Amino acid sequence: MGIINRFPDFMRNPANAVASSSQSAGAEGYVFDGVDGSQMALWECKKDVVSQEHTHEFDEYFIVVQGLYTLIIDGVEIPVGPGREYLIPKNVPHAGRGAAGTRTIHAFGGKRAGREP
Repeated sequence: MGIINRFPDFMRNPANAVASSSQSAGAEGYVFDGVDGSQMALWECKKDVVSQEHTHEFDEYFIVVQGLYTLIIDGVEIPVGPGREYLIPKNVPHAGRGAAGTRTIHAFGGKRAGREP
Protein backbone atom coordinates (compact mmCIF):
# COMPACT_ATOMS: atom_id res chain seq x y z
CA MET A 1 0.00 0.00 0.00
CA GLY A 2 2.81 2.40 0.80
CA ILE A 3 2.84 5.68 2.68
CA ILE A 4 -0.45 7.53 2.94
CA ASN A 5 -0.18 11.32 3.23
CA ARG A 6 -3.85 12.03 3.93
CA PHE A 7 -6.78 10.28 5.51
CA PRO A 8 -8.69 8.03 3.05
CA ASP A 9 -11.74 9.45 1.28
CA PHE A 10 -14.25 7.45 3.33
CA MET A 11 -12.84 9.11 6.48
CA ARG A 12 -13.18 12.58 4.94
CA ASN A 13 -16.90 12.42 4.22
CA PRO A 14 -18.24 16.00 3.89
CA ALA A 15 -21.19 15.04 6.14
CA ASN A 16 -18.67 14.72 8.99
CA ALA A 17 -16.71 17.92 8.27
CA VAL A 18 -15.92 19.93 11.40
CA ALA A 19 -17.42 23.41 11.37
CA SER A 20 -14.86 26.16 10.81
CA SER A 21 -15.96 27.67 14.14
CA SER A 22 -14.83 24.45 15.88
CA GLN A 23 -11.28 24.34 14.51
CA SER A 24 -8.20 26.46 13.92
CA ALA A 25 -7.71 28.26 10.60
CA GLY A 26 -5.74 26.07 8.22
CA ALA A 27 -6.98 22.80 9.72
CA GLU A 28 -9.42 20.42 8.04
CA GLY A 29 -11.26 18.10 10.39
CA TYR A 30 -13.83 15.33 10.42
CA VAL A 31 -15.77 14.23 13.50
CA PHE A 32 -17.47 10.99 14.56
CA ASP A 33 -19.87 10.71 17.50
CA GLY A 34 -20.02 7.94 20.10
CA VAL A 35 -23.31 6.83 21.66
CA ASP A 36 -21.97 7.93 25.07
CA GLY A 37 -21.49 11.56 23.93
CA SER A 38 -17.78 11.17 23.23
CA GLN A 39 -16.22 12.13 19.90
CA MET A 40 -13.34 11.11 17.67
CA ALA A 41 -11.90 13.69 15.33
CA LEU A 42 -9.34 13.56 12.53
CA TRP A 43 -7.40 16.70 11.68
CA GLU A 44 -5.10 17.52 8.77
CA CYS A 45 -3.05 20.73 8.91
CA LYS A 46 -3.21 22.21 5.42
CA LYS A 47 -0.74 24.91 6.55
CA ASP A 48 0.93 25.80 9.84
CA VAL A 49 -1.87 25.93 12.41
CA VAL A 50 -2.13 27.64 15.80
CA SER A 51 -4.61 26.50 18.45
CA GLN A 52 -5.16 29.20 21.07
CA GLU A 53 -5.20 28.27 24.75
CA HIS A 54 -8.46 26.62 25.81
CA THR A 55 -9.86 23.97 28.16
CA HIS A 56 -12.37 21.14 27.92
CA GLU A 57 -14.73 19.76 30.55
CA PHE A 58 -13.57 16.28 29.52
CA ASP A 59 -10.33 14.44 28.84
CA GLU A 60 -8.67 14.66 25.43
CA TYR A 61 -6.39 12.00 23.98
CA PHE A 62 -4.52 12.41 20.71
CA ILE A 63 -1.95 10.64 18.59
CA VAL A 64 0.11 12.16 15.80
CA VAL A 65 -0.08 10.13 12.61
CA GLN A 66 2.23 12.32 10.51
CA GLY A 67 4.19 15.54 11.05
CA LEU A 68 4.69 17.44 14.30
CA TYR A 69 2.25 18.89 16.79
CA THR A 70 3.71 21.06 19.55
CA LEU A 71 1.46 20.96 22.60
CA ILE A 72 1.80 23.88 25.04
CA ILE A 73 0.85 23.41 28.71
CA ASP A 74 1.83 25.96 31.39
CA GLY A 75 4.13 27.64 28.86
CA VAL A 76 6.07 24.41 28.32
CA GLU A 77 6.33 23.25 24.70
CA ILE A 78 5.91 19.51 24.27
CA PRO A 79 6.79 18.23 20.77
CA VAL A 80 4.60 15.27 19.81
CA GLY A 81 5.77 13.48 16.65
CA PRO A 82 4.54 10.52 14.59
CA GLY A 83 3.41 7.57 16.68
CA ARG A 84 3.49 9.61 19.89
CA GLU A 85 0.39 10.13 21.98
CA TYR A 86 -0.70 12.45 24.74
CA LEU A 87 -3.54 12.62 27.28
CA ILE A 88 -4.74 16.06 28.35
CA PRO A 89 -6.85 15.82 31.53
CA LYS A 90 -10.09 17.77 31.69
CA ASN A 91 -9.88 21.45 32.68
CA VAL A 92 -6.14 21.71 31.88
CA PRO A 93 -5.46 24.86 29.83
CA HIS A 94 -3.59 23.95 26.65
CA ALA A 95 -2.63 25.41 23.29
CA GLY A 96 -0.59 24.14 20.39
CA ARG A 97 0.89 24.41 16.94
CA GLY A 98 0.58 21.96 14.09
CA ALA A 99 3.13 22.07 11.27
CA ALA A 100 1.81 22.00 7.72
CA GLY A 101 1.20 18.38 6.69
CA THR A 102 0.53 17.17 10.23
CA ARG A 103 -2.28 14.65 10.74
CA THR A 104 -3.72 13.81 14.17
CA ILE A 105 -6.45 11.63 15.61
CA HIS A 106 -8.22 12.86 18.76
CA ALA A 107 -10.63 11.22 21.18
CA PHE A 108 -12.70 13.47 23.43
CA GLY A 109 -14.62 12.37 26.50
CA GLY A 110 -17.42 14.76 25.48
CA LYS A 111 -18.72 16.80 22.56
CA ARG A 112 -15.89 18.97 21.23
CA ALA A 113 -16.62 19.67 17.56
CA GLY A 114 -19.69 20.74 15.65
CA ARG A 115 -20.30 19.94 12.00
CA GLU A 116 -20.64 22.27 9.04
CA PRO A 117 -24.31 23.17 8.55
